[in-house]
Amino acid sequence: MLLVLSEEHKEHLGFLPRLDSGQVNDKVPICVLFSGKLNVTSDVVQHGVEGLTYLLTESSKLMISEIDFQDSVHVLGFSEDLNKLLLQLYLDHRKEIRSILGELTPELPSYHSLEWRLDVQLASRSLRQQIKPAVTMKLHLNQNGDQTTKVLQTDPATLLHLIQQLEQALGEMKTNHCRRIVRNMK
Repeated sequence: MLLVLSEEHKEHLGFLPRLDSGQVNDKVPICVLFSGKLNVTSDVVQHGVEGLTYLLTESSKLMISEIDFQDSVHVLGFSEDLNKLLLQLYLDHRKEIRSILGELTPELPSYHSLEWRLDVQLASRSLRQQIKPAVTMKLHLNQNGDQTTKVLQTDPATLLHLIQQLEQALGEMKTNHCRRIVRNMK
């Protein structure tokens, strides 16, 4: 899987060929910001660091192979030495980048239990032959060790529609297309 970079990202990475091989390592931001040898504005340096960060994080997120990384970087038109340095930088730090990205993902609430009740209003003062059903649900969720409770109320028709949509989504997860996407996300 090749990493496709936008024109903006390619432009941001355009300052890398100006650096010598000693400056392209894990301390690129510090070397560039304090070296002053490049005679470029701080915006160019900032965009370059952001572009390099994007390249490494997206490559690590997708766990692309060495060959795919080389092909993705080759499109940028850098020298072979710079391509090798970027590849080595990627190989040295991809596990660390993935672990940091894993720590940054938010913890979503998870299901613990559900209580439900069916309420039916049979009549009111103005309408004596009225039947108005409602389903009340108390959803218990776990998040970061804390348990929270959400109370929801709906009519049976909306609940049936929600159930159909969820069943359709579960059925769609079994398609080959979705399986490929899920496989690539891991």
